[in-house]
Amino acid sequence: MNIPFAPSKAFLDQPPVLTALHKCYVLIPAFNEGRSISNVINDIPKHLVTEIIVIDNGSTDATGMMAESAGATLLTERRKGYGYACLKGIGYLKARVTDDDLIVFLDGDYSDFPKEMEMLINPLVDNTADLVIGARISQQRETGSMLPQQVFGNWLATRLIKLFYRIQFSDLGPFRAIRWSALSKINMQDKTFGWTVEMQVRAAKLNLRCAEVPVSYRKRIGVSKVSGTVKGTVLAGYKILLTIFRNL
Repeated sequence: MNIPFAPSKAFLDQPPVLTALHKCYVLIPAFNEGRSISNVINDIPKHLVTEIIVIDNGSTDATGMMAESAGATLLTERRKGYGYACLKGIGYLKARVTDDDLIVFLDGDYSDFPKEMEMLINPLVDNTADLVIGARISQQRETGSMLPQQVFGNWLATRLIKLFYRIQFSDLGPFRAIRWSALSKINMQDKTFGWTVEMQVRAAKLNLRCAEVPVSYRKRIGVSKVSGTVKGTVLAGYKILLTIFRNL
């Protein structure tokens, strides 16, 4: 059954977040997302963020131009890989942030709902969490937005994390927020498909306060570079499992 997509009731019920003491930076890794990147940037609640940074991961389309036109800071990382792009963004922020600043990771394909960002950062502002994952729960997920291999991969990965790291996640969703001090402690290293799971298992090992909030999810614009191909799916699955076991 298709679900009408609008900001969830949980989002609408949230009180205004106070960010006077917290700068918030949004990092968006993007590869050939020229059709969607403007939508993503335009939907970000501008009153919540200090700077929006798009990391163009070697696109061959107009991703970079569209990102700049929409008002984002543009970085370029030509080494292909989601992790490479994210690390480029982190490197850019090192000289600009303090421990209490907030970092939001968001994909450039318009599958997430940027307007729900406030839900992710509220637990950080309230100091009840260090890392918040946007969980793409089935009730708020558009039919067909996640392929069967993605659903199964998430199910398997989160159960392995619970088994080995004693922490319950329901998703490896890319829409997430983290305090800069926590991100620094985690010391991210992954360059490709293991980025999201590495952040979660390292946070668990460090006993950081982790939380999830349900977020809406829709079909992406364009074809996924990972789940959209057999090769991408296999490589991503292998890397996720390898990352879980490597960090034991």
